[in-house]
Amino acid sequence: MLKVLIVDDEPSNIIGLVRYIKWQELGYDDPVSAESGEEALELMGESSFDVLISDVSMPGMNGIELVAKAKTLYPQIQVLMISGYNEFEFVQDAIHVGAQAYVLKPLKLDEVSSRLTALKITLDKMRSVVEQTSDLEKKVSGSLRLVKERFVSDLIAEIPQTEEMLSSWSSLMELPGRIRGLWIMVIGLDYFLSSGKEAKDRVLLGSGFRKTVDVGLSDLEQLYMAQIAPDEIAVLHLNPTPEARVRVERQLQFIQKMMLEQYSSTVTIGCSRMGSQWNEVPLFYKEVKFMMAQARLIEDGQIIRHENRDSTEFKDFRLREEFMPNVVKLMESGDVKAVGDYMNQIFDLLQAQETFSFSYVQAFGMNFLSELVRTLKPTSGSDGELNILMWRRLLDCSSTGQIIELLIEHVDRYMLIDKKEHSNQQHNLIRKVASFIGERVQENWTVKQLAEQFNLNASYLSVLFKKEMGKTISDFVQETRIQLAKELLQDPGIKVYEVTERVGIQTSAYFIYLFKKWVGCTPQEYRDYHYSTRD
Repeated sequence: MLKVLIVDDEPSNIIGLVRYIKWQELGYDDPVSAESGEEALELMGESSFDVLISDVSMPGMNGIELVAKAKTLYPQIQVLMISGYNEFEFVQDAIHVGAQAYVLKPLKLDEVSSRLTALKITLDKMRSVVEQTSDLEKKVSGSLRLVKERFVSDLIAEIPQTEEMLSSWSSLMELPGRIRGLWIMVIGLDYFLSSGKEAKDRVLLGSGFRKTVDVGLSDLEQLYMAQIAPDEIAVLHLNPTPEARVRVERQLQFIQKMMLEQYSSTVTIGCSRMGSQWNEVPLFYKEVKFMMAQARLIEDGQIIRHENRDSTEFKDFRLREEFMPNVVKLMESGDVKAVGDYMNQIFDLLQAQETFSFSYVQAFGMNFLSELVRTLKPTSGSDGELNILMWRRLLDCSSTGQIIELLIEHVDRYMLIDKKEHSNQQHNLIRKVASFIGERVQENWTVKQLAEQFNLNASYLSVLFKKEMGKTISDFVQETRIQLAKELLQDPGIKVYEVTERVGIQTSAYFIYLFKKWVGCTPQEYRDYHYSTRD
């Protein structure tokens, strides 16, 4: 049974809830009650509760402050707020600090019961997730195959393997203390997705493929497998001896033979070069995939080895299909550091003299400039002439180093000008939004309405506003209202309730709460003691 705490400064409200809600039927113990936020906190310090039902407006500690403190004590506690029709702004703040639901006065028992049922369902789901997570942790600890599969998948996905992460993996499975060598194999079914195969055939073929690979490699040590797709399995081999590699390759032939005999399906297998670092795995995987794609253009069912292939083709492919589009995308995002780091990867590859000739690097430079001109928006009317000048300068280069310096210069120039222009545009836009809010502080505009007014996405406007102004739109609105209120309160001819209306706040109670939250005193105290002409 769930434990619930009811907090309300009006005893009649507590009595009504305790007496008329069918707590046992809803899955709750008889509730505990308190008549103030301070008393409720004392009770929560002595015992834990699953659900908190609190009035919003109470003397001393109000419901919002109570919810904030309760969430600190019990982050998973579910909160149901009670408010009057004229206190809805309080409820918005309560939801912001962690309340899950609210009901309006006068209370309707069926509505309260419905909210309590929904909160119980949420708590049951949360407990179920915790239990399932605990069960999964036990299964993971006991399933070496699942752990190895996740490990290889993370390596291929380029998830950084720090010392702490590797130590964590080692606690789940046996990793060698020192990597003397590693290589990766990719085993792929041919024509798995070709037309003519029904869903049932694909399911049976995929299942048979995995079982065949498992059986074929089951008696070999230091192998870590991951099924990347129904028709593809990646196998990582750590610290292989020459004898172990021979045994693995013999088993690869066995897998091909069994798949052909049992399922009439050919299997193409790619074998990478030898490495010694974890961070080499994703590159090896990409190399092998490229080799397999090329080999399949000629014949299916091959075993392709890296040492028998021309690596220049893959590097050319990466420059053209991976590096160039990615650096252009990063430049469009405006992330200077990310662009610099990525350009360094490209230049490291280009400066490998044994791989690329000067004429190739020059051709790459021309293509790179052309791609930038084609993809990126021009920053000024003189860009066309400047681009022609850059091409001429590139043709005059006599070394790979000079070409790289020229490309760096062009990228840096674009990033500097574009960043400044983009920043100015954002600055001017947000200043317009802020001015718009200030002129209409009496009105209640939502972020969605503001975004529509300026033809923006609401989420994008929120992020942009916080970045430019250093505060959320909600905080800016409240700050603007409080600043205006401070100015109005300096005029003794204006009543506090009139100030409330002029700054666009619906109720005096919420205005007093908000003012005290921002200024540290009530509006009347501010008028009587705190303000000076300098305010």
